[in-house]
Amino acid sequence: MIKITSLFSAVLFCCAAWAQQPKKPNILIIISDDHAFQTIGAYGSSYGKTPQIDRIADQGAIFKRAYVNNSICGPARATLLTGKYSHKNGFKDNETSTFDFNQDSFVKQLQQHGYKTAWIGKIHLGHQLQGFDYYEVLNGQGTYFNPEFISKSGRQISEGYVSDLVTDKALGWLDTLNEENPFCLVIGHKATHRNWQPDPQDFGTYDTVDFELPATFYDTYTSREAAQQQEMSIDKDMQLPYDLKMYDSAEAMLAQGDYKRMTSAQKKAYLDYYRPIFEDFKKRNLQGKELAEWKFKRYMTDYLNTAASMDRNVGEVLDYLNDRELMENTIVIYLSDQGFYMGEHGWFDKRWMYEESFRTPMMISYPKLIKPGSVIEANVINVDIAPTLLDLTGVEIPKDVQGKPFTNVLSEPTKEHRKELYYHYFENGEHAVSPHFGVRTDRYKLIRYYTGVEGWELFDLEKDPREMNNVYSDAAYTKTVQQMKKKLMAEIERYDDQEAKAIFLSGE
Repeated sequence: MIKITSLFSAVLFCCAAWAQQPKKPNILIIISDDHAFQTIGAYGSSYGKTPQIDRIADQGAIFKRAYVNNSICGPARATLLTGKYSHKNGFKDNETSTFDFNQDSFVKQLQQHGYKTAWIGKIHLGHQLQGFDYYEVLNGQGTYFNPEFISKSGRQISEGYVSDLVTDKALGWLDTLNEENPFCLVIGHKATHRNWQPDPQDFGTYDTVDFELPATFYDTYTSREAAQQQEMSIDKDMQLPYDLKMYDSAEAMLAQGDYKRMTSAQKKAYLDYYRPIFEDFKKRNLQGKELAEWKFKRYMTDYLNTAASMDRNVGEVLDYLNDRELMENTIVIYLSDQGFYMGEHGWFDKRWMYEESFRTPMMISYPKLIKPGSVIEANVINVDIAPTLLDLTGVEIPKDVQGKPFTNVLSEPTKEHRKELYYHYFENGEHAVSPHFGVRTDRYKLIRYYTGVEGWELFDLEKDPREMNNVYSDAAYTKTVQQMKKKLMAEIERYDDQEAKAIFLSGE
């Protein structure tokens, strides 16, 4: 009897001890598309109003030096999932790559450790997902209105505006969960991807703002051959009909695919808003710089009107967590797949290792670890996110993960994380941007272009933060070039980028 009683007591003790163990943190990642840090209030935007996104920074930490390894949509998401650079996870570009979902990912690791996992919205990596208990993803890029979603049960068109639909589906999935398992949910927004179609309720939000031209808007790309050949200029490459909705007639507008899929009410809202703008534009008969600057201001208006819906929906998700007392034990991350050009260098789009697209907005809240209002200056890269999440959840980081966890800077924001940042953009053809790779330190950035343009660029970021003056051939920087090339080769070797290594050695 004594032995039985002792055994029973031991079992009760073990059960009580297990019950007292802290629950693993939930994870919520909100990843937007092409959202420029310079349009976000928390990053000091003078015109972008993002009060809901800013809540994450206010309640947690804002990263001032968060970067991506490859500034393009699909590859950024592949890196987020795998913690590996593009040449290792196999998804180098949107044009020729196919993502192998058979490979490991941080969500697979979490799933094996009791997490319920889901991805809702844009993923842009195909639709044969693994590692997710549930998914409902946009077909390819998705559409702003009445998009098609793909899930394990098939394809279905959902009527409404994409930002609202993604949020509703995400919260609907959260409603199916119980408290036994922690969750990892990724919400992938389509906004603010080209061609910037706002929710009609947001028409007018930014229409009267007097946007100031960026200081580099009329960049002539002196000393930068690759930049001279690009096709992402607001002046010469932004399309008046497709991008800015300036169609010659209502019939021409509604004949396009994006508008064909709209309901009658949606079509009416778009015609009522854009046709008066077109009529006014036609009367002006703008040419030259006047036309370029008009296009810039319409671009900014449409982009920010589109972002308004996404910000509102981020607030709905945060309210959901607060209302259910989940915020305290949830790691909330907001980031974009990369940065974006808002007229800097005269451009829209991304791709380049120049700061506006190399750098991404990122903020994290986790009350158990991060002090509200923390500002993190440490260099981090999106390849570091997966290992950081595994580290925070107590899951062993697989050996093939190339990123390194930045857990220490979350509680001690003044700590250093990376001295060098490695980048490699592979896509050849789209917007005529030459493939390139390079390394960035706190002061210098070295870039090697290949295929489209063969050559090097070096920028002294202390003297030239806007990256206007390539000093690679300047005799005063000969020693710096040598030092930066050594750093670049060290990064190439560290991440085993054999393609970059061959190109680097062939040019020496």
